[in-house]
Amino acid sequence: MTNTSNATNYPLLAHPQIQLHGPVDNFMYANFKDQLANDSGSGPLVVSITTLGGDPEMARAMGDSIRLLRDYTGRETLFLGKVAVYSAGATFMSAFPADKRFLTRGTRLMIHERIMNSTVQLSGPLNTLAPVLLAKLNEITDSIRIQDEGFADLVAGTQVSLDELKAKAPSNWYIEAEKARDLGLVLDII
Repeated sequence: MTNTSNATNYPLLAHPQIQLHGPVDNFMYANFKDQLANDSGSGPLVVSITTLGGDPEMARAMGDSIRLLRDYTGRETLFLGKVAVYSAGATFMSAFPADKRFLTRGTRLMIHERIMNSTVQLSGPLNTLAPVLLAKLNEITDSIRIQDEGFADLVAGTQVSLDELKAKAPSNWYIEAEKARDLGLVLDII
């Protein structure tokens, strides 16, 4: 493990305009929107996050705001993961191109499949039960499609194939910062 700091190569990362921490949820999304609205709007936008995970849809919503900002203004957006970027944090990270992602030393990523906890209650006439099961199957199928789209964004421009990620995700893939850099999942470590 190299202890040489690359921080001086990336002075913009010293003071992120948007700093997020805690669970990815409605509160984080509201905080994100407030910080984004209060930003000066000039120069590269640096967003930092520390999270053990949370709601993947809130992560996707924040990521969509980043993508729209980039697409409509051409503004450079940089991601800085600190300490822990788990689960929905990695989903948010996927909204940034791989060459615009950074981690602090000692940070770990954790990538896993979406999780569903659900009970299907079957009660009633037999002809009404198949639609209940079909609706749950459709929910699962669409959730897998959304997950795979996010996985594809996460590995785009990296040395990790989509198949490799999909093989490792079911067992919670933990990746140390150095390994993430070596795999091209992030540009560098500071």
